[in-house]
Amino acid sequence: MRRVGTEEWSGLAMLVVAVAVAAPGLFGAAELMIGRGWWLALFVLLLAALLTATAAPEQGRSRYVAYGVAVVAAWTLVLTARHLGLLPVLLVLTAAVSVHVVPLSVGLIVVGLNTAVIILVAVPTTRTPAELTLIVGFYLLIQLASLLSSMTLLREQRMRRELAAAHVEVKAAGLRLEESARTEERLRISRELHDLIGHQLTVLTLELETARHLDGAAAREHVERADRVARDLLGDVRATVGQLRTETVDLGQALRRMARDLPGLDVSIDVSADLRVDEERGAAFVRAAQEIITNTIRHAEAQRLRISVTGDDGAAVLDAHDDGRGARRPAFGNGLRGLRERFEALGGEVVVDGSAGFRVTARVPTS
Repeated sequence: MRRVGTEEWSGLAMLVVAVAVAAPGLFGAAELMIGRGWWLALFVLLLAALLTATAAPEQGRSRYVAYGVAVVAAWTLVLTARHLGLLPVLLVLTAAVSVHVVPLSVGLIVVGLNTAVIILVAVPTTRTPAELTLIVGFYLLIQLASLLSSMTLLREQRMRRELAAAHVEVKAAGLRLEESARTEERLRISRELHDLIGHQLTVLTLELETARHLDGAAAREHVERADRVARDLLGDVRATVGQLRTETVDLGQALRRMARDLPGLDVSIDVSADLRVDEERGAAFVRAAQEIITNTIRHAEAQRLRISVTGDDGAAVLDAHDDGRGARRPAFGNGLRGLRERFEALGGEVVVDGSAGFRVTARVPTS
């Protein structure tokens, strides 16, 4: 079952508050200047526009259009009610939502225009200037407080996501450093092996060449020396190869280390126990997991991410699927583009699907 996230709870709370303050107009307890059916239609339009503005992709214009419709609908609802009641709370909702859609300066302009609407409606119904000032000042302060608190909460959520993404990058960097250290050690051993074998093979060759030109005891002495050199050489090669026989990197353990303790995102890792990949392909899968986790934290608004690596007909396949909002037209940004190029260089491919959450499938031949 999909867990309800912060965005869903915020939308639900907004819906409940809006219905509560508009209840008198919705159920005939308040006098309206327009037909109740039209007023109800405007209210539904307001709710739909607010939800669309907060849920639409950040790159699209639809969120700005939806927010503009919500603001105008809220104004019309308040202006067409003969008594304010708690209806100005609808204007407070549009001010609070503004930080999710438009810059702070635009949100403050909306607060000013909302306040002007409240003044227009309150002037005919208030008895004294003090009462008018109290009502207008109260709703002005509530709007500003809602806007600023929403902005603070949004900034905190963004910082938390950035911190989690940095956490993943630091762990991935640690894995890359470990791999670099192993590579450096192999290079050191290969240099020693080259120098050692090169010297002993030279001695062996000289001893055999000398024995070839001698007879009897003198030749036998050089053959015996060559035999000792050959035995020493064999022992040195075995010792050096033993140092090279390091354990294969545990891909599952590496991925779990990188995905551990991420705030706000539950990541599960499943790697087939019988899957074996070389270091280059293992590094590609680690890099893929890093990019996928980072993108999920920053963009998907997901609570769960499932990553599996399995073997399939001579290929190793990484499949990652989150429960976020997905994307109708998934695009390859710099990170995913670099990932695709890495896998294509290994003879594989990367496929994305944003129809239900966001899914990334990376496949590479195992040989």
